[in-house]
Amino acid sequence: MTSRTCPCGLPEPYAKCCGRFHRGEAAAPTAEALMRSRYSAFVQGDEGYLLRTWHPRTRPPRVEFDPGTRWTGLEILGTGQGSAFHSTGTVTFRASYRGGSLHERSRFERVGGAWVYVDGDFAE
Repeated sequence: MTSRTCPCGLPEPYAKCCGRFHRGEAAAPTAEALMRSRYSAFVQGDEGYLLRTWHPRTRPPRVEFDPGTRWTGLEILGTGQGSAFHSTGTVTFRASYRGGSLHERSRFERVGGAWVYVDGDFAE
């Protein structure tokens, strides 16, 4: 798995890209990096990481994975704030899967210095 390109769409190997966030070796430095790492966690079926990076106020008790969903790519369409200098940010993305895509504008906040996913609005 270490030499495989990361599912998030960046050209790095998974282990050096989102894998280090999933393993807890580093925290995502921006809202976009967190979005990418959460997409990769959905691809990997990493419920623990998804729950750890979900805002406590909006976090569900568990993540339901659809075993029939095959994620095929992530496209970042836009970002708003979300850098090291911000406390909130947004990321608009399209996550493709076999048979369709999910288009969302996600909201992120810093909690205890770390970026977490708050919620999002779906677009058609």
